[in-house]
Amino acid sequence: MAVGPALIGSRTPAFSTEAERGRLRFFARAIGQTDAIYSDLAAAEAAGHRDLPVPPTFLFCLEMDNPNRGRFLADLGVDVRTILHGGQEFAYHATAYAGDILTFSTVVRDVYEKKGGALRFIVRDTHVTRGGAPVATLTGTLVVRDPKADRR
Repeated sequence: MAVGPALIGSRTPAFSTEAERGRLRFFARAIGQTDAIYSDLAAAEAAGHRDLPVPPTFLFCLEMDNPNRGRFLADLGVDVRTILHGGQEFAYHATAYAGDILTFSTVVRDVYEKKGGALRFIVRDTHVTRGGAPVATLTGTLVVRDPKADRR
């Protein structure tokens, strides 16, 4: 398995996607968000927003728009059946809005192991920007289980 400290600092290609108003409304309904600023443009504008604001955690959904989403693990030779979602954090720097074109750039911040290498952790920061200005930092931790550890 190619998961090790040499990965720290490696980057995946950046990509951009639009925060579409219809998707924002759908997401707000799906998570039970009742504040009208996330679904009604007039309410958002009355609250001082220029458009519908992006609901908290929706940036994770937009990150899934990456056209090369599975390539990172495939290039490492990691079988997706051996991974777990180990954690997620969001740090917001500015509000994103419907219609914004957001760019996602991911870098591996840390790699470590537990249980004698049976579990390897990859911590990645995804920097979200709008026109080069920071919007958010999404930190995700993947846990990769060594399938050989099951036979030890």
